[in-house]
Amino acid sequence: MRNIKNEPNLKQKKVLLRLDLNVPLSNGKITDTTRIDKILPTINFLLENKAKIIILSHVGRPKGKFMESLSLKPICEYLKIELKQNIKLISKNIKEVESDDMFNSDDQKIVILENLRFYEEEEKNDIIFAKHLASLADIYINDAFSCSHRAHASIFEIT
Repeated sequence: MRNIKNEPNLKQKKVLLRLDLNVPLSNGKITDTTRIDKILPTINFLLENKAKIIILSHVGRPKGKFMESLSLKPICEYLKIELKQNIKLISKNIKEVESDDMFNSDDQKIVILENLRFYEEEEKNDIIFAKHLASLADIYINDAFSCSHRAHASIFEIT
């Protein structure tokens, strides 16, 4: 499928949405929202078509280590306001997350998995990590064009 608009039925499908949300942060605040604002039409399209959205992204270069300063939390908070949605940031170890762990109620439509680059497997293009990510959803969408040249698990190996 070259375009998500070609998918005839997105209702209740879990969509793994790879985005480039690598925005500049200063003291836990976003200083430029341009990249986030550009993906809002894609998210709104998926919401209008009743999909369940699992957002994958990264911020910075933590080199496989957890860094509070590079959390996706500020981005999650910004998206909550812009989309007027209850969005849950899942900070549990991604390798332990199961598909059934994410959407705890019918009104929950969007979850964000914590920064992919907190896992060394992401930049190593690890096939086991990619397969696990893929197992979380029914459909994969890459809307992270600026990252598409990278051989990372959530972009390259996942397909």
